Amino acid sequence: MLSSQETNDLRAFAGAMIPASARHGVPGADDDKIFADILSSLDRDLNDVRAALKRLAGIADIAADGRLKKANAFRAEGGPSVVAIARAVLQCYYRDDRVMRALGQEPRSPFPKGHVIEQGDWSLLDPVKKRAPFWRKVPQ
Repeated sequence: MLSSQETNDLRAFAGAMIPASARHGVPGADDDKIFADILSSLDRDLNDVRAALKRLAGIADIAADGRLKKANAFRAEGGPSVVAIARAVLQCYYRDDRVMRALGQEPRSPFPKGHVIEQGDWSLLDPVKKRAPFWRKVPQ
C-alpha cells in the first residue's frame, strides 16, 4: 500500500482535482468515503499511481492555490501515471451515491435496468468512419 506521505499527497491531489461544491451539493474527491474507495481501488494502477505521486511529492504540504497549480502542471505533462491517477480518482468519485444524486441519476448499477441516453448526431462519426486504418495489421 501507500506510505502516509503518499496517502496525504494523493488525498491533496484528489481534492485539487475535484473540490467540494456547496453550490452543487457535492463532496470533493478528498471526502472520507470517496477517498477510502480510491485507496481500496488502486489494485492494477498502484505502480502508476506511485509514479504519479513521486512527481506530485509534497503537494499535501502546500497551500490550496499552490496545489491546484501543481496539479494542473502535472496534468499538462501527461503520460501513463497521469491517466492512472486520474482514473483512480474519477471512477470512485462518480460511483458515489451523493454525486450520482446531484447529477440527477439514480444511484444504482446500470444493469439490468440500464440508463436512457439521448440519441446524438451520429453523422459526427462520418469522418472517423471514412478515414483509412492507422493501425498495424497483425500477421495471421
